[in-house]
Amino acid sequence: MIITRTPFRISFAGGGSDAPWFYREEPGVVISAAINKYMYLTVKERFGNTFRVSYSQTEIRDQAEEVSHPLVRECLRLLSVNQGLEIVSIADLPAQSGMGSSSSFTVGLLSALHALNGHASNAGQLAREACHVEIERLHEPIGKQDQYIAAYGGIQCIRFFPDGTVSVDPVICGAEVKRELSRRLMLFHVGGERRAGDIMIEQSARAAANREAVRELCRIAERMRDVLTLGRDLNSFGHLLQESWNVKKTLARSISNGRIDSLYLRAIEAGALGGKLLGAGAGGFLLFYAEPHLQDRVLSALREIPEIEFGFDPHGTKVIYVGEDHF
Repeated sequence: MIITRTPFRISFAGGGSDAPWFYREEPGVVISAAINKYMYLTVKERFGNTFRVSYSQTEIRDQAEEVSHPLVRECLRLLSVNQGLEIVSIADLPAQSGMGSSSSFTVGLLSALHALNGHASNAGQLAREACHVEIERLHEPIGKQDQYIAAYGGIQCIRFFPDGTVSVDPVICGAEVKRELSRRLMLFHVGGERRAGDIMIEQSARAAANREAVRELCRIAERMRDVLTLGRDLNSFGHLLQESWNVKKTLARSISNGRIDSLYLRAIEAGALGGKLLGAGAGGFLLFYAEPHLQDRVLSALREIPEIEFGFDPHGTKVIYVGEDHF
């Protein structure tokens, strides 16, 4: 039996530049961070030759090709898995909520399947394979950042190039800067889960109109990296979150709505310096930057939605358990 643990992520700026409609013409860049909320995948050889897959529902199939869960089916096909398996997933956060859950699932499952077969895998390989499954095999209209941050972990500056290659560079900042940034970030669950691909389709359809906006998001991502590297004025990071959100809302009409706008304004009026909705938009989680002495005011202003405590995770996907029969 193999158990993997794969982090969810928060994306600070640059989202959209990791999508093919943008990076095939010019390089994209995002600043993203893995957090200590996880997707757990358990994979175990199953007596007999059937596949039992348990997630929000349970299915038992005779062949890998018959599995209904598209990510499971395509991962099994990619790695030519023929023996019967039991696959169980458990997540700390809900699916389709802007935290990269689908890609964390895919990366974690691929890691577990490689380990079960006795094959070593690294972060770059897992990220590339996850992108292949989600984007090329399943034709999901999504970007590449989630697969890479799930595989690598940490706080990363991820660049996407027209030839399809990706570079992942850690944002170099001191431990005290990371602790202080974590202390000043607040995460709230607003609900309204949705498929990121639906909003990405709208963004792609407006590619020509959106290109300059995404360029600006890339410039904001570069400035965020500089703020963290220099570590002198973290409050400017909060202002950059505000700039990022204002630009992001221009990419598609469905990114925000009246409820999200109201919650956002109340947090800003309570003292938050900036914030953004995570993921493609329309629901999920709101992230705010607020100085510690003002956070009680922000909590009070948003008292009808739950705050989610979190910290950064320096690691990407990990195999956290290997059964004795695999030593």
